[in-house]
Parts: sequence; C-alpha cells; structure tokens
Amino acid sequence: MNATCQGRGGDEARLVCVAEETPVAFRYNGFPYAVMMATPDDVEDFAVGFSVSEGIVEPGSRLPDIEVIACDDGVTIDISLDGNDLHRYLATRRVRQLRGHTSCGLCGVQDLDDIARPPLRVRAAAALDPDLILPALDTLRQWQPLSRQTRGAHASAWVGPDGALQMVREDVGRHNSLDKLIGAMVRGGSAVDAGFCLITSRCSFEMVQKAAAAGFPALVSAGAPTTHAIRLARSAGLSLYSLSRDGQPLQFTSPESLEEPICPEPAS
Repeated sequence: MNATCQGRGGDEARLVCVAEETPVAFRYNGFPYAVMMATPDDVEDFAVGFSVSEGIVEPGSRLPDIEVIACDDGVTIDISLDGNDLHRYLATRRVRQLRGHTSCGLCGVQDLDDIARPPLRVRAAAALDPDLILPALDTLRQWQPLSRQTRGAHASAWVGPDGALQMVREDVGRHNSLDKLIGAMVRGGSAVDAGFCLITSRCSFEMVQKAAAAGFPALVSAGAPTTHAIRLARSAGLSLYSLSRDGQPLQFTSPESLEEPICPEPAS
C-alpha cells in the first residue's frame, strides 16, 4: 500500500510504499491451528510450506486441498488433509494459543515439549561451492521487488548447483518467506537434492528446522546463526553457512560435522 509521510523537518510530504501485514489463519479440516502475520501474497505456497515445516504434511505426500478465504479482517486458509497426513495431524494436534508475529516462529507455543520435533536427517548431497554464495546474494537483490519498494521484507531463495537462482519468495516475516519458498518448491515438484537455500535474514533454529523439514541439504544466511541453530543443523546433517562481518562465507556445519566446535572456519 501507499502512505504519505513527512520529510525531514516536517516541511515536505512524500508518498512511500509500505509492505502489507495481514493476519493469516490456518485451519486443518475445520480445526483452527494458528494465526500468522504475513504479507498476503503467494498464499497457497504459504499454506503448503507452513504445513511441511510444521510437520503436518510430508514433502512427498499428495498435496492437500486448499481454500483461501479473504475478508476485511484478514485471510483464512482452509486445508483439507487425508490419509497419513490427517492421521499424523490428529495424533499430534496442537493449537497455537497466540498470534504468530512476523518476527517469531514460536509464538503461541505453550510448553517446551511443543518445540521439540522428531530428529531429522537430510539426504547427503554434493558439497556446496562457497564461491557461489556471494554472486547468488548479489543476484538475489534483483529478485526482491517487495524489498526494493518497501525496504521492509525478507527473501528466501533456492539456488541451483550452478549458482543460478531458481525460485524466490518474499514476506515481511523471515519465517514466512522460507515457508513460501518451501511451499512453492513442493507444489512445483522441484528437486532439492542439489543446491542450497539462501535467506536474507539471521538464522535462528526455526529456520534450520524448516529447511531440514523440507529436505534442503544446505542453508546459507546473510546474518549469523545462533548456537541452537548450529546444533540442530549439525544433528540434521545440514550444511550451514553465513556471512562474516566483512562479507565472506563462513561454514558452521557440514554433513560430517557431528563433533565440530561451534566457532566456524572460513569457507575454502
């Protein structure tokens, strides 16, 4: 949307583009699950990606039926599960009791037990070439129209083994942008056995959790990871990189790094 604001000194009005932030409610077979604050674009990608990263839908299973209902108060996504996905959801059903803010992936979780997920191991893949990271990040800036217009959005991208960007999704929330990317790739049947996921944000453990749930072999973040993110990436066999203060790639984990220290070595 557009908004009018005052320039420096209050003597000049200017029109600026502002990112949308809308409540998005998730319902599974009629049961309410969560309300997330998100940019109301690529909503069906969001529905599938959120379901995969929450462990409700497996990446290889049949895509659920999705109905998107928009109203003045926000967007409701009705997702119809069947088969194993429905059985899994009913057996492990939880409800987030609070609104999920754009900055947090755990809003509404009431107990520490709700954070833990079954241990995941991603499939081994070819080693990531660190020389591909900086060119991919430079290219990604050209694929971020929402960020360019508003300066208020994160992006998540899938980068092929040759370093070429294949898919990008944006959102005001970093978790949401990754969910949308995951959903777009699942819906498109995109392979994840080679390449890496690139995110423009910092890397908390939820971002690693989502990447592992999607089967991504490698995750690269523009911002530094947390210790919890590193430990989770290590246990999942996921290669984790971020950029140093001078913009150089740092490797924190690799598929063989089960006992490596937390502090990284410069990528070589």
